[in-house]
Amino acid sequence: MSTLHTHATQRRLRVVCKSARRLPARVWLPTAGLLCAALAFPGAALAHGIVGRADLPIPVWLFSWAAAVVLVVSFVALATLWTTPQLQEVRLRRVLAFPALVPWALSLFGFGFFVLVVYSGFAGAQAANANFSVTFIYVAFWVGLPLASVLFGDVFRALSPWRSCARALAWLYRLLVRRPARAPLTYPLWLGVFPAVAWLVGFGWLELVYAYKDVPSTLAALSLGYFLVMLAGMAAFGIEEFETHADGFSVYFSLLARLSAVEFRRGEIFRRRPLSAVTGLPIQAGTVTLICAVIGITTFDGASNGGYWKELYPHISSLFGDLGLGVTPATELAYTLGLIACIALVGGVFHIGVLGMRGVSDQYTSGELTRKFVHTLVPIGFGYLVAHYFSLVIWQGQALGYLISDPLGNGANIIGTSGWQINYKIISFAAIWYVQVAALLAGHVGGLALAHDRALAIYEDPVEAVRSQYWMLGVMVAFTSFGLWLLSAVGT
Repeated sequence: MSTLHTHATQRRLRVVCKSARRLPARVWLPTAGLLCAALAFPGAALAHGIVGRADLPIPVWLFSWAAAVVLVVSFVALATLWTTPQLQEVRLRRVLAFPALVPWALSLFGFGFFVLVVYSGFAGAQAANANFSVTFIYVAFWVGLPLASVLFGDVFRALSPWRSCARALAWLYRLLVRRPARAPLTYPLWLGVFPAVAWLVGFGWLELVYAYKDVPSTLAALSLGYFLVMLAGMAAFGIEEFETHADGFSVYFSLLARLSAVEFRRGEIFRRRPLSAVTGLPIQAGTVTLICAVIGITTFDGASNGGYWKELYPHISSLFGDLGLGVTPATELAYTLGLIACIALVGGVFHIGVLGMRGVSDQYTSGELTRKFVHTLVPIGFGYLVAHYFSLVIWQGQALGYLISDPLGNGANIIGTSGWQINYKIISFAAIWYVQVAALLAGHVGGLALAHDRALAIYEDPVEAVRSQYWMLGVMVAFTSFGLWLLSAVGT
Protein backbone atom coordinates (compact mmCIF):
# COMPACT_ATOMS: atom_id res chain seq x y z
CA MET A 1 0.00 0.00 0.00
CA SER A 2 2.85 2.40 0.85
CA THR A 3 4.47 1.69 -2.53
CA LEU A 4 1.30 2.66 -4.36
CA HIS A 5 1.11 5.92 -2.43
CA THR A 6 4.77 6.62 -3.16
CA HIS A 7 4.34 6.09 -6.94
CA ALA A 8 1.27 8.34 -6.98
CA THR A 9 3.15 11.02 -5.09
CA GLN A 10 6.08 10.84 -7.50
CA ARG A 11 3.79 11.15 -10.52
CA ARG A 12 2.16 14.28 -9.06
CA LEU A 13 5.53 15.79 -8.28
CA ARG A 14 6.65 15.25 -11.88
CA VAL A 15 3.57 17.15 -13.10
CA VAL A 16 4.35 20.02 -10.75
CA CYS A 17 8.00 20.07 -11.79
CA LYS A 18 7.01 20.34 -15.47
CA SER A 19 4.88 23.38 -14.63
CA ALA A 20 7.71 24.88 -12.61
CA ARG A 21 10.06 24.85 -15.61
CA ARG A 22 8.03 27.66 -17.13
CA LEU A 23 8.71 29.94 -14.16
CA PRO A 24 11.60 32.41 -14.11
CA ALA A 25 14.67 31.24 -12.17
CA ARG A 26 14.46 34.12 -9.69
CA VAL A 27 11.07 32.75 -8.63
CA TRP A 28 11.37 28.99 -8.66
CA LEU A 29 14.89 28.72 -7.21
CA PRO A 30 14.08 30.43 -3.86
CA THR A 31 10.73 28.67 -3.69
CA ALA A 32 12.39 25.32 -4.26
CA GLY A 33 14.79 26.18 -1.46
CA LEU A 34 11.89 26.81 0.89
CA LEU A 35 10.29 23.54 -0.13
CA CYS A 36 13.44 21.54 0.42
CA ALA A 37 14.17 23.17 3.76
CA ALA A 38 10.65 22.59 4.96
CA LEU A 39 10.53 18.99 3.83
CA ALA A 40 13.83 18.33 5.57
CA PHE A 41 12.16 18.78 8.95
CA PRO A 42 9.85 15.75 8.67
CA GLY A 43 12.81 13.62 7.61
CA ALA A 44 14.53 14.52 10.87
CA ALA A 45 11.36 13.73 12.77
CA LEU A 46 11.25 10.27 11.21
CA ALA A 47 14.77 9.58 12.45
CA HIS A 48 13.64 10.26 16.01
CA GLY A 49 10.41 8.29 15.64
CA ILE A 50 7.01 9.08 17.06
CA VAL A 51 6.99 6.78 20.05
CA GLY A 52 4.16 7.63 22.37
CA ARG A 53 2.29 9.77 19.85
CA ALA A 54 0.60 7.43 17.38
CA ASP A 55 0.91 4.13 15.63
CA LEU A 56 0.66 5.32 12.05
CA PRO A 57 -0.24 2.94 9.22
CA ILE A 58 2.08 4.88 6.84
CA PRO A 59 5.37 6.70 7.52
CA VAL A 60 5.53 10.29 8.72
CA TRP A 61 7.64 11.35 5.74
CA LEU A 62 4.88 10.22 3.38
CA PHE A 63 2.38 12.38 5.26
CA SER A 64 4.70 15.34 4.78
CA TRP A 65 5.23 14.80 1.08
CA ALA A 66 1.53 14.22 0.58
CA ALA A 67 0.82 17.47 2.42
CA ALA A 68 3.22 19.36 0.18
CA VAL A 69 1.65 17.83 -2.91
CA VAL A 70 -1.84 18.76 -1.74
CA LEU A 71 -0.78 22.38 -1.36
CA VAL A 72 0.89 22.47 -4.76
CA VAL A 73 -2.09 20.84 -6.45
CA SER A 74 -4.39 23.28 -4.63
CA PHE A 75 -2.27 26.15 -5.91
CA VAL A 76 -2.50 24.89 -9.50
CA ALA A 77 -6.27 24.42 -9.16
CA LEU A 78 -6.69 27.93 -7.77
CA ALA A 79 -4.58 29.41 -10.54
CA THR A 80 -6.62 27.70 -13.27
CA LEU A 81 -10.15 27.62 -11.84
CA TRP A 82 -10.30 30.63 -9.49
CA THR A 83 -9.91 33.55 -11.88
CA THR A 84 -11.93 36.30 -10.16
CA PRO A 85 -12.02 37.47 -6.51
CA GLN A 86 -14.66 35.66 -4.46
CA LEU A 87 -13.90 36.58 -0.85
CA GLN A 88 -13.21 40.30 -0.89
CA GLU A 89 -16.79 41.24 -0.03
CA VAL A 90 -18.93 39.87 2.78
CA ARG A 91 -22.35 38.85 1.52
CA LEU A 92 -24.74 38.30 4.40
CA ARG A 93 -27.91 36.24 4.30
CA ARG A 94 -30.25 36.58 7.26
CA VAL A 95 -31.00 33.26 8.94
CA LEU A 96 -33.07 34.19 11.99
CA ALA A 97 -33.61 36.74 14.73
CA PHE A 98 -33.47 36.01 18.44
CA PRO A 99 -35.20 37.72 21.39
CA ALA A 100 -33.48 40.60 23.15
CA LEU A 101 -33.27 38.54 26.33
CA VAL A 102 -30.92 36.00 24.74
CA PRO A 103 -27.78 38.22 24.84
CA TRP A 104 -28.46 39.07 28.47
CA ALA A 105 -28.98 35.40 29.31
CA LEU A 106 -25.64 34.57 27.67
CA SER A 107 -24.01 37.39 29.59
CA LEU A 108 -25.28 36.00 32.88
CA PHE A 109 -24.11 32.55 31.83
CA GLY A 110 -20.59 33.79 31.08
CA PHE A 111 -20.43 35.86 34.25
CA GLY A 112 -21.63 32.90 36.31
CA PHE A 113 -18.82 30.70 35.01
CA PHE A 114 -16.32 33.45 35.75
CA VAL A 115 -17.52 33.64 39.35
CA LEU A 116 -17.29 29.85 39.62
CA VAL A 117 -13.70 29.89 38.29
CA VAL A 118 -12.61 32.54 40.77
CA TYR A 119 -14.44 30.98 43.70
CA SER A 120 -13.21 27.45 43.04
CA GLY A 121 -9.69 28.74 42.53
CA PHE A 122 -9.61 30.44 45.92
CA ALA A 123 -11.81 28.12 47.99
CA GLY A 124 -11.21 24.75 46.35
CA ALA A 125 -8.51 22.15 46.66
CA GLN A 126 -5.15 23.44 45.45
CA ALA A 127 -4.62 20.46 43.18
CA ALA A 128 -4.70 21.03 39.42
CA ASN A 129 -6.58 17.85 38.51
CA ALA A 130 -9.20 18.29 41.24
CA ASN A 131 -10.04 21.98 40.84
CA PHE A 132 -12.54 23.19 38.25
CA SER A 133 -10.69 26.45 37.53
CA VAL A 134 -7.54 24.92 36.00
CA THR A 135 -9.27 22.68 33.46
CA PHE A 136 -11.83 25.32 32.59
CA ILE A 137 -9.23 28.01 31.88
CA TYR A 138 -6.77 25.90 29.90
CA VAL A 139 -9.25 23.66 28.07
CA ALA A 140 -12.71 25.23 27.85
CA PHE A 141 -11.59 28.87 27.69
CA TRP A 142 -8.21 28.78 25.92
CA VAL A 143 -9.07 26.04 23.41
CA GLY A 144 -12.83 25.57 23.46
CA LEU A 145 -13.75 29.20 22.82
CA PRO A 146 -11.54 29.54 19.71
CA LEU A 147 -13.19 26.42 18.30
CA ALA A 148 -16.64 27.79 19.14
CA SER A 149 -15.71 31.14 17.56
CA VAL A 150 -14.94 29.53 14.20
CA LEU A 151 -17.97 27.26 14.31
CA PHE A 152 -20.60 29.67 15.65
CA GLY A 153 -19.21 33.17 15.25
CA ASP A 154 -18.04 35.68 17.85
CA VAL A 155 -19.74 34.06 20.84
CA PHE A 156 -17.28 35.52 23.35
CA ARG A 157 -18.68 38.98 22.72
CA ALA A 158 -21.87 37.83 24.43
CA LEU A 159 -20.15 35.67 27.07
CA SER A 160 -17.38 38.07 28.14
CA PRO A 161 -17.84 38.66 31.90
CA TRP A 162 -16.02 42.02 31.95
CA ARG A 163 -17.94 43.31 28.95
CA SER A 164 -21.21 42.16 30.51
CA CYS A 165 -20.39 43.82 33.82
CA ALA A 166 -19.32 47.06 32.11
CA ARG A 167 -22.54 47.15 30.08
CA ALA A 168 -24.60 46.49 33.19
CA LEU A 169 -22.87 49.34 35.03
CA ALA A 170 -23.36 51.65 32.04
CA TRP A 171 -27.05 50.74 31.94
CA LEU A 172 -27.38 51.40 35.67
CA TYR A 173 -25.60 54.76 35.30
CA ARG A 174 -27.94 55.78 32.48
CA LEU A 175 -30.93 54.76 34.59
CA LEU A 176 -29.83 56.77 37.62
CA VAL A 177 -28.30 59.86 35.98
CA ARG A 178 -30.69 60.00 33.02
CA ARG A 179 -27.90 60.34 30.46
CA PRO A 180 -25.51 57.89 28.81
CA ALA A 181 -22.09 57.39 30.30
CA ARG A 182 -19.23 58.99 28.38
CA ALA A 183 -15.64 57.85 28.43
CA PRO A 184 -13.41 60.52 30.01
CA LEU A 185 -10.37 59.52 27.93
CA THR A 186 -9.69 58.90 24.24
CA TYR A 187 -7.90 55.71 23.35
CA PRO A 188 -4.53 56.46 21.70
CA LEU A 189 -4.91 54.99 18.24
CA TRP A 190 -1.14 54.82 17.75
CA LEU A 191 -1.18 51.97 20.27
CA GLY A 192 -3.41 49.91 18.01
CA VAL A 193 -3.88 46.37 19.34
CA PHE A 194 -0.47 46.15 21.00
CA PRO A 195 -2.07 46.03 24.47
CA ALA A 196 -4.11 43.01 23.32
CA VAL A 197 -0.94 41.41 21.94
CA ALA A 198 0.77 41.92 25.29
CA TRP A 199 -2.10 40.24 27.16
CA LEU A 200 -2.23 37.35 24.68
CA VAL A 201 1.50 36.70 24.82
CA GLY A 202 1.29 37.08 28.58
CA PHE A 203 -1.26 34.28 28.78
CA GLY A 204 0.91 32.17 26.50
CA TRP A 205 3.80 32.83 28.88
CA LEU A 206 1.61 31.84 31.81
CA GLU A 207 0.63 28.56 30.17
CA LEU A 208 4.01 27.57 28.75
CA VAL A 209 6.64 29.22 30.95
CA TYR A 210 5.44 30.12 34.43
CA ALA A 211 6.35 27.51 37.03
CA TYR A 212 3.13 27.89 39.03
CA LYS A 213 0.73 27.99 36.10
CA ASP A 214 -1.54 25.23 37.49
CA VAL A 215 -1.99 26.55 41.03
CA PRO A 216 -5.75 27.26 41.30
CA SER A 217 -5.43 30.24 43.67
CA THR A 218 -2.86 31.85 41.38
CA LEU A 219 -5.13 31.45 38.36
CA ALA A 220 -8.07 32.84 40.34
CA ALA A 221 -6.07 35.90 41.41
CA LEU A 222 -4.87 36.53 37.85
CA SER A 223 -8.40 36.11 36.48
CA LEU A 224 -9.79 38.58 39.00
CA GLY A 225 -6.98 41.03 38.29
CA TYR A 226 -7.60 40.85 34.54
CA PHE A 227 -11.32 41.39 35.13
CA LEU A 228 -10.64 44.56 37.15
CA VAL A 229 -8.13 45.94 34.63
CA MET A 230 -10.59 45.39 31.76
CA LEU A 231 -13.39 47.00 33.76
CA ALA A 232 -11.23 50.04 34.56
CA GLY A 233 -10.09 50.36 30.94
CA MET A 234 -13.65 50.20 29.63
CA ALA A 235 -14.71 52.86 32.12
CA ALA A 236 -11.83 55.09 31.05
CA PHE A 237 -11.85 54.64 27.26
CA GLY A 238 -15.29 53.24 26.47
CA ILE A 239 -16.50 49.66 26.27
CA GLU A 240 -16.28 49.13 22.52
CA GLU A 241 -13.08 51.10 22.01
CA PHE A 242 -11.16 49.39 24.78
CA GLU A 243 -12.49 45.93 24.03
CA THR A 244 -11.53 46.02 20.36
CA HIS A 245 -8.00 47.25 21.07
CA ALA A 246 -6.85 46.19 24.54
CA ASP A 247 -8.81 43.08 25.55
CA GLY A 248 -6.43 40.32 24.50
CA PHE A 249 -9.00 37.55 24.56
CA SER A 250 -11.77 39.49 22.83
CA VAL A 251 -9.39 40.58 20.07
CA TYR A 252 -8.12 37.01 19.67
CA PHE A 253 -11.52 35.32 19.60
CA SER A 254 -13.03 37.92 17.27
CA LEU A 255 -10.06 37.46 14.93
CA LEU A 256 -10.76 33.73 14.63
CA ALA A 257 -14.51 34.39 14.38
CA ARG A 258 -13.84 36.13 11.05
CA LEU A 259 -13.20 32.66 9.61
CA SER A 260 -16.72 31.58 10.55
CA ALA A 261 -19.71 31.27 8.25
CA VAL A 262 -21.89 32.79 10.99
CA GLU A 263 -22.21 36.41 12.07
CA PHE A 264 -24.27 38.02 14.84
CA ARG A 265 -25.51 41.53 14.27
CA ARG A 266 -28.15 43.53 16.19
CA GLY A 267 -30.13 40.59 17.47
CA GLU A 268 -29.97 38.66 14.20
CA ILE A 269 -27.94 35.73 12.89
CA PHE A 270 -26.53 35.93 9.37
CA ARG A 271 -24.81 33.42 7.12
CA ARG A 272 -21.79 34.37 5.04
CA ARG A 273 -19.09 32.71 2.99
CA PRO A 274 -16.42 31.14 5.21
CA LEU A 275 -13.17 33.16 5.25
CA SER A 276 -14.79 36.19 3.62
CA ALA A 277 -14.93 38.31 6.79
CA VAL A 278 -11.20 37.98 7.47
CA THR A 279 -10.40 39.81 4.21
CA GLY A 280 -11.85 42.95 5.79
CA LEU A 281 -9.68 42.68 8.90
CA PRO A 282 -8.72 46.22 10.00
CA ILE A 283 -4.94 46.51 9.79
CA GLN A 284 -3.60 48.76 12.52
CA ALA A 285 -0.56 48.97 14.74
CA GLY A 286 0.09 45.52 16.20
CA THR A 287 -2.12 43.47 13.88
CA VAL A 288 0.79 41.70 12.20
CA THR A 289 2.39 40.97 15.57
CA LEU A 290 -0.93 39.69 16.89
CA ILE A 291 -1.34 37.12 14.12
CA CYS A 292 2.30 36.02 14.35
CA ALA A 293 1.85 35.63 18.12
CA VAL A 294 -1.22 33.43 17.63
CA ILE A 295 0.82 30.99 15.53
CA GLY A 296 4.03 31.42 17.51
CA ILE A 297 2.51 30.56 20.89
CA THR A 298 1.08 27.29 19.59
CA THR A 299 4.34 26.59 17.76
CA PHE A 300 6.36 26.92 20.95
CA ASP A 301 3.84 24.81 22.84
CA GLY A 302 4.59 21.99 20.42
CA ALA A 303 8.32 22.63 20.14
CA SER A 304 8.83 22.80 23.91
CA ASN A 305 7.51 19.24 24.24
CA GLY A 306 9.87 17.85 21.61
CA GLY A 307 13.28 16.29 21.96
CA TYR A 308 15.22 19.11 20.27
CA TRP A 309 14.10 21.77 22.73
CA LYS A 310 14.67 19.47 25.70
CA GLU A 311 18.25 19.06 24.53
CA LEU A 312 18.71 22.78 23.88
CA TYR A 313 17.12 24.56 26.82
CA PRO A 314 19.44 23.13 29.55
CA HIS A 315 22.34 24.89 27.81
CA ILE A 316 20.40 28.16 27.66
CA SER A 317 19.24 27.97 31.26
CA SER A 318 22.76 27.14 32.42
CA LEU A 319 23.90 30.47 30.99
CA PHE A 320 21.42 32.26 33.24
CA GLY A 321 22.43 30.00 36.11
CA ASP A 322 26.02 31.14 35.69
CA LEU A 323 24.76 34.68 36.28
CA GLY A 324 23.56 33.67 39.73
CA LEU A 325 19.91 32.89 39.00
CA GLY A 326 18.17 29.94 40.61
CA VAL A 327 16.98 26.90 38.68
CA THR A 328 13.37 28.08 38.33
CA PRO A 329 14.11 31.67 37.15
CA ALA A 330 16.81 30.40 34.78
CA THR A 331 14.43 27.84 33.27
CA GLU A 332 11.67 30.43 32.92
CA LEU A 333 14.02 32.84 31.16
CA ALA A 334 15.13 30.11 28.77
CA TYR A 335 11.53 29.25 27.95
CA THR A 336 10.69 32.93 27.55
CA LEU A 337 13.42 33.26 24.93
CA GLY A 338 12.08 30.18 23.19
CA LEU A 339 8.57 31.66 23.09
CA ILE A 340 9.82 34.96 21.69
CA ALA A 341 11.98 33.12 19.14
CA CYS A 342 9.00 31.13 17.84
CA ILE A 343 6.91 34.27 17.39
CA ALA A 344 9.84 35.92 15.59
CA LEU A 345 10.31 32.80 13.42
CA VAL A 346 6.70 32.98 12.23
CA GLY A 347 7.11 36.65 11.39
CA GLY A 348 10.38 35.92 9.58
CA VAL A 349 8.92 33.17 7.39
CA PHE A 350 6.01 35.41 6.42
CA HIS A 351 8.40 38.27 5.71
CA ILE A 352 10.36 36.02 3.32
CA GLY A 353 7.16 35.42 1.37
CA VAL A 354 6.44 39.16 1.28
CA LEU A 355 9.95 39.93 0.01
CA GLY A 356 9.49 37.26 -2.66
CA MET A 357 6.23 38.85 -3.82
CA ARG A 358 7.94 42.23 -3.82
CA GLY A 359 10.57 40.82 -6.18
CA VAL A 360 7.96 39.59 -8.63
CA SER A 361 6.36 43.02 -9.05
CA ASP A 362 7.30 46.51 -7.87
CA GLN A 363 3.68 47.67 -7.89
CA TYR A 364 3.50 47.54 -4.07
CA THR A 365 6.01 48.11 -1.32
CA SER A 366 6.89 45.42 1.23
CA GLY A 367 4.87 47.25 3.89
CA GLU A 368 1.82 47.40 1.66
CA LEU A 369 2.08 43.71 0.81
CA THR A 370 2.44 42.84 4.49
CA ARG A 371 -0.77 44.69 5.32
CA LYS A 372 -2.62 43.25 2.34
CA PHE A 373 -1.66 39.61 2.94
CA VAL A 374 -1.22 39.20 6.70
CA HIS A 375 -4.83 38.02 7.05
CA THR A 376 -3.87 34.89 5.08
CA LEU A 377 -2.07 33.62 8.22
CA VAL A 378 -5.27 33.51 10.30
CA PRO A 379 -6.48 30.11 8.95
CA ILE A 380 -2.98 28.76 9.56
CA GLY A 381 -3.17 29.87 13.18
CA PHE A 382 -6.47 28.08 13.59
CA GLY A 383 -5.14 24.96 11.86
CA TYR A 384 -2.19 24.89 14.24
CA LEU A 385 -4.53 25.29 17.21
CA VAL A 386 -6.80 22.40 16.19
CA ALA A 387 -3.87 20.16 15.30
CA HIS A 388 -2.03 20.77 18.54
CA TYR A 389 -4.93 20.79 21.01
CA PHE A 390 -7.36 18.31 19.46
CA SER A 391 -6.37 15.45 21.76
CA LEU A 392 -6.48 17.78 24.78
CA VAL A 393 -10.08 18.73 24.02
CA ILE A 394 -11.15 15.16 23.30
CA TRP A 395 -9.63 13.71 26.46
CA GLN A 396 -9.15 16.41 29.09
CA GLY A 397 -12.37 18.12 28.03
CA GLN A 398 -14.24 15.13 29.44
CA ALA A 399 -12.95 16.09 32.90
CA LEU A 400 -15.29 19.08 32.92
CA GLY A 401 -18.15 16.59 33.22
CA TYR A 402 -17.17 15.55 36.74
CA LEU A 403 -15.43 18.78 37.78
CA ILE A 404 -18.61 20.82 37.28
CA SER A 405 -20.27 18.54 39.82
CA ASP A 406 -17.38 18.87 42.29
CA PRO A 407 -15.75 22.23 41.41
CA LEU A 408 -13.94 22.60 44.75
CA GLY A 409 -12.58 19.07 44.77
CA ASN A 410 -14.08 18.37 48.19
CA GLY A 411 -16.11 15.28 47.27
CA ALA A 412 -19.36 17.04 46.37
CA ASN A 413 -21.76 15.68 43.75
CA ILE A 414 -23.93 18.67 42.88
CA ILE A 415 -25.43 17.45 39.60
CA GLY A 416 -24.64 13.75 39.97
CA THR A 417 -21.71 13.52 37.54
CA SER A 418 -18.75 13.44 39.94
CA GLY A 419 -18.32 9.73 39.26
CA TRP A 420 -17.62 10.23 35.57
CA GLN A 421 -14.21 9.24 34.24
CA ILE A 422 -12.16 10.11 31.18
CA ASN A 423 -12.56 7.55 28.41
CA TYR A 424 -9.19 7.40 26.67
CA LYS A 425 -10.49 4.85 24.20
CA ILE A 426 -12.98 7.25 22.68
CA ILE A 427 -10.61 7.77 19.75
CA SER A 428 -7.47 6.01 18.54
CA PHE A 429 -4.03 7.57 18.27
CA ALA A 430 -4.02 7.07 14.51
CA ALA A 431 -7.39 8.85 14.18
CA ILE A 432 -6.01 11.78 16.17
CA TRP A 433 -3.06 12.00 13.81
CA TYR A 434 -5.34 12.01 10.77
CA VAL A 435 -7.43 14.83 12.29
CA GLN A 436 -4.29 16.80 13.10
CA VAL A 437 -2.92 16.45 9.57
CA ALA A 438 -6.31 17.35 8.09
CA ALA A 439 -6.49 20.45 10.32
CA LEU A 440 -3.05 21.60 9.22
CA LEU A 441 -3.85 21.06 5.55
CA ALA A 442 -7.24 22.77 5.80
CA GLY A 443 -5.70 25.78 7.50
CA HIS A 444 -2.97 26.13 4.94
CA VAL A 445 -5.23 25.59 1.95
CA GLY A 446 -7.50 28.26 3.44
CA GLY A 447 -4.54 30.60 3.71
CA LEU A 448 -3.53 29.83 0.14
CA ALA A 449 -7.07 30.55 -1.08
CA LEU A 450 -7.13 33.88 0.76
CA ALA A 451 -3.74 34.86 -0.67
CA HIS A 452 -4.79 33.94 -4.20
CA ASP A 453 -8.07 35.80 -3.87
CA ARG A 454 -6.34 38.94 -2.56
CA ALA A 455 -3.76 38.77 -5.37
CA LEU A 456 -6.53 38.68 -7.97
CA ALA A 457 -8.09 41.72 -6.33
CA ILE A 458 -4.99 43.93 -6.16
CA TYR A 459 -3.13 42.99 -9.36
CA GLU A 460 -4.59 44.06 -12.68
CA ASP A 461 -2.81 41.32 -14.62
CA PRO A 462 -4.08 37.81 -13.64
CA VAL A 463 -0.75 36.27 -14.67
CA GLU A 464 1.11 38.62 -12.38
CA ALA A 465 -1.33 37.77 -9.60
CA VAL A 466 -0.53 34.07 -9.96
CA ARG A 467 3.21 34.69 -10.17
CA SER A 468 3.09 36.73 -6.97
CA GLN A 469 1.79 33.69 -5.11
CA TYR A 470 4.68 31.33 -5.89
CA TRP A 471 6.42 32.60 -2.81
CA MET A 472 3.32 32.30 -0.65
CA LEU A 473 3.04 28.68 -1.78
CA GLY A 474 6.55 28.11 -0.46
CA VAL A 475 5.59 29.77 2.83
CA MET A 476 2.51 27.55 3.16
CA VAL A 477 4.54 24.40 2.48
CA ALA A 478 7.11 25.51 5.05
CA PHE A 479 4.44 26.06 7.71
CA THR A 480 2.72 22.77 6.90
CA SER A 481 5.89 20.71 7.07
CA PHE A 482 7.03 22.47 10.23
CA GLY A 483 3.64 21.80 11.82
CA LEU A 484 3.87 18.11 10.95
CA TRP A 485 7.37 18.00 12.37
CA LEU A 486 6.16 19.53 15.62
CA LEU A 487 3.37 16.98 15.93
CA SER A 488 5.64 14.03 15.21
CA ALA A 489 8.43 15.29 17.47
CA VAL A 490 6.25 15.75 20.58
CA GLY A 491 7.11 13.26 23.24
CA THR A 492 10.19 11.92 21.43
